Amino acid sequence: MEIVLDKRAVKQIRLSAQDAIEEGDTETLRDDILDSFSEDQVEEIERRIDTDFYDFLGDTLEEWSGEDVEELFDLLESQLADVGVEVKYETVETGEEEDDAADFDDEDDDDDVDADEEPLDEDD
Repeated sequence: MEIVLDKRAVKQIRLSAQDAIEEGDTETLRDDILDSFSEDQVEEIERRIDTDFYDFLGDTLEEWSGEDVEELFDLLESQLADVGVEVKYETVETGEEEDDAADFDDEDDDDDVDADEEPLDEDD
């Protein structure tokens, strides 16, 4: 089974994990991770792990050092891979860079049109 978490979910987990690192509380983080998965995905995971996904996340968070967000993603990925669930993440940075690049290209196109029109106006 393959699960792809969208950019919004990844961003929420990252922010929640950073809060957990700063405050030392993982309850909100556990809830945010759980909310990142659809009900169908949770049911399939629970079928594979033979336990409650909420408890599974609690055990995973206990193994996490609580110091590095990337470590948390790696741990989640490896724990779920052990039960046959491949988790992939849409990266927030990649999406933003592509959006910024598209915006920049659009702005350049507009500038080029304006630049082409200005010399014509000056010659008249």
